[in-house]
Amino acid sequence: MKKAYKLSLIMLLAFSLVLAACGNKSNSTDNAGSGDATGGAAKSDVKIGMVTDVGGVNDKSFNQSAWEALEKVQKDSGAEVKYLQSKSDQDYIPNLNQFVKGDYNLTWGIGFSLADGIATVAKQNPNAKLAIIDSVVDAPNVKSVTFSENEGSFLVGVVAGKMTKSNKIGFVGGVDSPLIKKFEVGFKAGIKAVNPDAELLVNYTGAFDKPDLGKAAAATMYNDGADIIFHAAGGTGTGVFNEAASRSNSGQQVWVIGVDKDQSLEFGDKVTLTSMVKRVDVAVEKVSKEVVDGTFAGGTEVLGLKEDGVGLADTSSKNVPADVIKLVDDYKAKIVSGELKVPSE
Repeated sequence: MKKAYKLSLIMLLAFSLVLAACGNKSNSTDNAGSGDATGGAAKSDVKIGMVTDVGGVNDKSFNQSAWEALEKVQKDSGAEVKYLQSKSDQDYIPNLNQFVKGDYNLTWGIGFSLADGIATVAKQNPNAKLAIIDSVVDAPNVKSVTFSENEGSFLVGVVAGKMTKSNKIGFVGGVDSPLIKKFEVGFKAGIKAVNPDAELLVNYTGAFDKPDLGKAAAATMYNDGADIIFHAAGGTGTGVFNEAASRSNSGQQVWVIGVDKDQSLEFGDKVTLTSMVKRVDVAVEKVSKEVVDGTFAGGTEVLGLKEDGVGLADTSSKNVPADVIKLVDDYKAKIVSGELKVPSE
């Protein structure tokens, strides 16, 4: 009897260890240009997919912000989330279709480059739900989210205009497009509002995924006397930061203004003056949760200063003096009230 009792205890213990091992096994994967995130809240039946543009999910910019938002949605709701990285524009439609044909409840396209792909897939699959950042796709099953980038860029232009010592300021863009022009035009307007004598140097690299081009563009601008550069170039902007860091390590004081995320968290306060934050994460989380709770509807949302969709990073006061922050807040109030209209083209 005692032997049988001991044997039962041993078997029970062994079974418990097996269950514990299974419970600790990771459910996350990240390979072959795709990734998923699971765990956290009780598992939901909702599946949400995200297709990046060529900048990739680790672009330190808006693709990464979008993915971090989906990871939060998964943690909060238990939804299954996954991303597919696009190596070229030829990947957009196949990647979007992979989620749609896989019966995902929502498929995101991150970036204006996916607009044509989203439009095509939405038309071919009228019962599928899709969403896109930075472009408007006019289809009943698509939610389009755009931002007033010109308004946020105006504010960092105020910072640059007040803080430049050389009166030469740079702007490095990715692909020359109406969207990136909004960054440039708003930035220039902010500079001129507080420093009419400042000169703006502009370089479009033609890519969002080429840090070497960003580095070369920044080197040219710094050599030409610029002491502050604002980039709106996705992963290409990493090169701008690399060039600034190299010069800073050699004793030259130069600054970079980051974009989309608070890029001081990635590149440090030594070279990051401030960042023009575009709340892609807020937009992706909001629309994704609408799918989870069943309130999703197609249409367009525009997020600007009034909606807290754009603005300066919370860490700006580390390098931006209090009087400049106060001036920025004054201009923000004028924009929100409608007293000041920022150009966009």
